[in-house]
Amino acid sequence: MDALLSALADPARWRLVSLLAERPRSVGVLAQLAEARQPQTTKHLQILERAGVVTSQRTGQRRIYALRSAALRDLAATLSGLADTADQEGGPRATFDRYGASLDAERLAAGESGWADGRSFRFLRSLAGRPDAVWRHLTEATLLARWWTPDDLRVSELVFEAREGGRIVHEYRDAEDTDGSALVAGRAEGVVDDVRTGERLAYRLSPLLPDGGLAFTAHVDLGLTPTETGTDLDVHWRITDSTVDSADFIAGIEIGFGQSLDKLAAILTRDAHTTGTTEGTDNASHSDADTRSSK
Repeated sequence: MDALLSALADPARWRLVSLLAERPRSVGVLAQLAEARQPQTTKHLQILERAGVVTSQRTGQRRIYALRSAALRDLAATLSGLADTADQEGGPRATFDRYGASLDAERLAAGESGWADGRSFRFLRSLAGRPDAVWRHLTEATLLARWWTPDDLRVSELVFEAREGGRIVHEYRDAEDTDGSALVAGRAEGVVDDVRTGERLAYRLSPLLPDGGLAFTAHVDLGLTPTETGTDLDVHWRITDSTVDSADFIAGIEIGFGQSLDKLAAILTRDAHTTGTTEGTDNASHSDADTRSSK
């Protein structure tokens, strides 16, 4: 595929391919139609032939070239597959476009300091875990690191002191930046305001601008309610201290934190399923043992 793309990338060779798509032609005629010298045309045709785009045969004193359509169809299929992947419904490109639209709107609105103060966001999730399990995922750094970033990011530093006045540090990088050589994607610092184990967690968190200043302050309030199937998580975000430069961050709250909560829901569902399977196996083992003992 690389040789094919390289061969087609040259405008002169692309012109020859277009001419051969109409019908097979000799080198001399191709040179005339392309308004090029024959030796140069021959060289281009040889490159195209090595790439599998054209084929040739000698007829008397002439060499006739013809297009091999299979190579172009294979390329078209590959390109179509790439386009389908990029356009998949709900995929990364769709998220990129949603963020772009939000970014444009927020940048337009960010005319002066305080422009977003009072803005709020609410997130609701029904989670497949008891409140104590959900609480651990909200407050223990090792568990937080599993979900507390959007899909395309990873946690690179995390401090979460789950006590009133406790410190919060959340630094994140691109998920594919495995060696940490790329720039930090973002960093936020904050403090815990209220802790009611298994019921409520409230904290303030401020993303940092490149110069170290605060972009805005998010007041985050998480409430946990037990249900028959697990836990309802109700999250409220409220914005204060917004700066003009905070638009890029605020534009990503709904998408980014929503993705994070979806990851949390998926993790708790897998954990609940694994626990249920293990308990089922253990119960079956005990039942077998009891049956054998009764004999």
